[in-house]
Amino acid sequence: MAAIPNVWHLRRVAEAQQSAFPSETSVPHSPDVNGAKDFFYVCPGHMKDRGFATPIVDEAEVVAKRRKEEMEQEIQKVKFEYEEKIKNKKAKDKGSKDAKKDEKHDKKEKAKREEEEQQAEKEKDDRVRPVAGPAQL
Repeated sequence: MAAIPNVWHLRRVAEAQQSAFPSETSVPHSPDVNGAKDFFYVCPGHMKDRGFATPIVDEAEVVAKRRKEEMEQEIQKVKFEYEEKIKNKKAKDKGSKDAKKDEKHDKKEKAKREEEEQQAEKEKDDRVRPVAGPAQL
């Protein structure tokens, strides 16, 4: 009979499949070697015990994960800066649009005042002409 390697993979137990002891929710199992499967139930506390089991750490995977996290942070930072820039630009554009609106409003007000002044001048001239008109004839 072939020896089972001392390499175990951790799986979690479904609630419906739990053993007689509900605290045993972890199942280390060995890979299928020559049709032999080996597994046992343990509680999560044993899996944290350094004397019981030690995880196999792939350094390249850890470095890749760290690099990916750093890239995600950088992407989030750039997105935030871009959104702030767009927000500031919109606020600035809105300010200039408001200034343009104010300028248009001022022009309209000025034109209206000039029109009222011309109207008042015309009315004044109309009142003055009839009085001056017959005297000159």
